[in-house]
Order: sequence, then C-alpha cells, then structure tokens
Amino acid sequence: MPPVQIQIVIFAVIAAVVLFQLYNVLGKKVGRQPEEDARAKPALPPTASAPDQPAGRPHVLDAVTLASIAGLKARDPAFDPVRFLEGARQAHETIVRAYAAGDRETLKPLLTPTVMASFEAGIAARETRGETEVAEFLHPARADLEQASAEENRATAKVRFLAELRNTVTTADAAAEPQIEERRVAELWTFERTLGASDPNWVLARTEPAAA
Repeated sequence: MPPVQIQIVIFAVIAAVVLFQLYNVLGKKVGRQPEEDARAKPALPPTASAPDQPAGRPHVLDAVTLASIAGLKARDPAFDPVRFLEGARQAHETIVRAYAAGDRETLKPLLTPTVMASFEAGIAARETRGETEVAEFLHPARADLEQASAEENRATAKVRFLAELRNTVTTADAAAEPQIEERRVAELWTFERTLGASDPNWVLARTEPAAA
C-alpha cells in the first residue's frame, strides 16, 4: 500500500477514535436536566395565591372605589390612594391615642375646629371626673378607602377603620382598680383638605360608626 494511503488510513482511525470519545462525553446527561427539575419542583396548584399583605397595610382597592376617586384624581393628579391610606392609618392611631391622653396640642392640627370642639368637650368631662385614660392598639388597624371626591376647592375622603383597642381608665381614687376594656371598633372617618393650599395635610372632619 502506498505511503499516502497508509497515512489516510491512520488519520481515519484516529478520527474515529476521537469521535467515539466525544460521543461518550457529549451523549451523556451532565448535571441536572429539565425533567429532573420538574420532578423535584412540582408546579404550584392553580389555587395558589400571593402571600397576604402585612397586618395593617391598606386593603387593595376595588374597581368601584377606584371609579369613585376619579373626580379627585382629575383635580389632583398627584393623589395616591395607597399612600393616602398609609397616612390616614397613622393619623387614626395618633388621634385615638392623643384623645385618650387628653393631648390637645397633638390633636389641634389634625382636626377641623368642629371636631376639635367635640373632642375638647370629651376630654374636659373626663378631667372633671378625675379620670385618666390610655388607649392601646392590639393590632395595627385596618384602613379601607370608601370614597374620595373634590367639590370646588375642597377634597374629601372617607376611610373605614377596623381596630381592636384596649382602654385602661384610672380614677382619682387611688384604691380603685384601673378599668380595662378590650373592644373592636368600626368607624367611618371623613378627612378633608383645601386643594391648592400650601399645607397638603388632611384633617379629620367627621367620625361616625360603621358596620363591622
């Protein structure tokens, strides 16, 4: 056999050996395969849902509520209902604690004059009886935006609060035991503010009972 043909045969044998070795390596499954991952991590059932929001966070707004605030959004495009609810919930806790403590200085900038006068009467009556009160929230209150609108230069927003409170009342009689009451409270608070005013803060304009 001529030398040239011998070299061709040798190269062919070497190529066959290399291809066989490559097949042995590449033909095997290396690492985790998609079907193995599918077996190891079964898909979530169709009914699985996202985790619940942390306690006290504003409730998700439904289509009806979003439609009810369209008028306010048209007058005040910067109005953010979720951010507003966070602020309203903080104001709610501050006002409830301040009223129980008789803290007029904290209450005054957060209330309209009419509501402040009503709260002032309640605080004064409690002071006349010689009572002191402490209000505690057992859990962060739930806040739901019921309605928001704008009329002329005034914006109003109604928020439904659901809270669990512990009130501790101490009398002037040192020998008397403090009176402790735990209760669930559902109220509808109406906040308002003047559109275009330099002060963007909302104030409490009305409180009324709400269905639990």
